[in-house]
Amino acid sequence: MLRPTKHNHPDQTVIHLCVILLKQIRKKRIIRYEELHELSKSKVKGGAFLFQDTLNLLFLLGLIEYHEKNDSVEYTGTK
Repeated sequence: MLRPTKHNHPDQTVIHLCVILLKQIRKKRIIRYEELHELSKSKVKGGAFLFQDTLNLLFLLGLIEYHEKNDSVEYTGTK
């Protein structure tokens, strides 16, 4: 769910996980998919469930690009 309601914990939403993953992706520029998945599971309760929706949102915003050959995610946004 992208739009939080009063019943959602703020630290367990797609938006919050976007911020966490985006910081890591911007820092490294290219990061393995599995490393991002592990990060989401360790930083956010229910992060494994939110992971794919988070990547989809970042892709739709034009901030990341997935490279199938390397199984990695690259930051493509501006600094």
